Amino acid sequence: MNAIEINNLTYCYPGCERPTLKNITVSIEKGDFLAIVGNNGCGKSTFCKTLNGLIPQFISGDFQGSVVACGLDTQEADVGTLARKVGYVYQDFENQIIRPTVLDDASYACLNYAMPDYVQRGMTALEQCGLSGKKDDFIWQLSGGQAHLLALAGALALGPDVLILDEPIAQLDPRHADTIYDLLREFNEKHGKTIIVIEHHTEYIADYCKHVMLLRDGELAWVLPAHEALTRVDELQASSIFPPQATIAAHRMKKLGALDEKTPLPITVEEGAQVFKLRENAPGPAKTESRASLLEAASFHDVQVSYRSVKGEPHVVFKNLNLTINKGDKVALIGSNGAGKSTLMKMMVGLLKPQKGDVKLGGESIRDVKPEALSRRISMVYQNPEDMFIKDSIGGDIAYAMEVRKVEGSAARTDELLERFRLTELRERDGRLLSGGQMRRASLAIGVALNPGILLLDEPTANLDIATRKEIMRTLEDMKDITETAVIATHDMQLVCEWAERIIVLCGGEVVADGTRDEIFGNADVIKKVGIRSPEIFSLGQAIDKDALCYTIDEFLERFEGRTNA
Repeated sequence: MNAIEINNLTYCYPGCERPTLKNITVSIEKGDFLAIVGNNGCGKSTFCKTLNGLIPQFISGDFQGSVVACGLDTQEADVGTLARKVGYVYQDFENQIIRPTVLDDASYACLNYAMPDYVQRGMTALEQCGLSGKKDDFIWQLSGGQAHLLALAGALALGPDVLILDEPIAQLDPRHADTIYDLLREFNEKHGKTIIVIEHHTEYIADYCKHVMLLRDGELAWVLPAHEALTRVDELQASSIFPPQATIAAHRMKKLGALDEKTPLPITVEEGAQVFKLRENAPGPAKTESRASLLEAASFHDVQVSYRSVKGEPHVVFKNLNLTINKGDKVALIGSNGAGKSTLMKMMVGLLKPQKGDVKLGGESIRDVKPEALSRRISMVYQNPEDMFIKDSIGGDIAYAMEVRKVEGSAARTDELLERFRLTELRERDGRLLSGGQMRRASLAIGVALNPGILLLDEPTANLDIATRKEIMRTLEDMKDITETAVIATHDMQLVCEWAERIIVLCGGEVVADGTRDEIFGNADVIKKVGIRSPEIFSLGQAIDKDALCYTIDEFLERFEGRTNA
């Protein structure tokens, strides 16, 4: 029996000239674990919203064809009935959490259906998601990862046969990302639920999914077993999808003639370790990385920060933080959700004052300095680009900070930034209506408009597909001559490895490690303590040779080219 049956589905949003989905016919088997992939704007989220009736029942438009989910026609069954069959955790999952306490929220949907056992259903869902110990907590006490699990619990409480998750790990640290996918595997294998994920991280697809569906410009390209799908390297990359790094490395080796054409492409680190073998002529360890100058840009001295709690003791973020960031540093700030990365940045720009201790910029205390007075020295680009937009055009947003400060030449500076960040043709567009990559570029342009000496970026690649993430990484590299010192808070380990020259690791309100890539990723104790998920190509190099410290595919090929079992 199939969980989903779709025939000749075509859908066009109101006011659009072209349909977003075009003549899709596909069946999704009961018990499948399916990943839906495709470039930005190809229709992935739109497709999934047809599976629970949101399209066309709440989101109108031109809908043709049929969608049958768990035996229910999504055009005939009401959305409330469909929600008990098809659970959905949205990309902006915070909007699904609406009640004040954890158990109240997990059981709320069941209460709305007048289920007499609604409390027990909510409690069971919390137990399944590992949140039973948080049942009496207020929702604002949860970390980002815990909040995502609560949204999942709310969907699970209704007992759906199908679970859909849109970008389930986009805002999560590696440890919570693994937790989410381990839970999904358990629901799939032990409870027989059909799992559908929209996912850009192909290494998770390789580890967890059974099949992959590729959408290309609103059309169904194919549905294939995961291993076969992920080894279609050229086809995936043409759709701005990047297969696992182990797969790309082996594919490139084949093109170089260093790997037998008949050798199956690996999709996991374990498979890759079987494909690549060492030879005796292995080169030595990678060169030692240099550190920036020792001129101080910002520093923290015995800083203590805590947040008041509605009940219980205040939540202590930092107890005795001492840290110096030097001029010229390119710092990646990493750690689990709730480790204090955003709090540290807010203190640097003056939005948050420590209860004890002192924060300094250039050796001067900023305790009594207002945030707006610091804007020419330090700037912060927020995780959600929409928070940077206050005018009705990108050009207006970039010019705003300069205009209110009566900066001379603001018009010319605006034109310069629009050109540098490839936004000239978009200058009259509302920033909130741009694509993800365009919004990121625009927020960066706003952040550097006043030529700050220090630039802070909070999760600059969150919620972006791999191709757009690479575009943002190129943009960051191009900014070397704009800002002297940069600090990025991120869970994106590939960004860390390809961009950062210094890595600061936070855990439990403390700096538990501070060093170069080699010093951090080569330290197994730190990796285990913090739950860092190393880039797949790094793990593959380590599986072959413990002395190998390879952070990119190019570095891996340089070290291992020719050392195969061919």
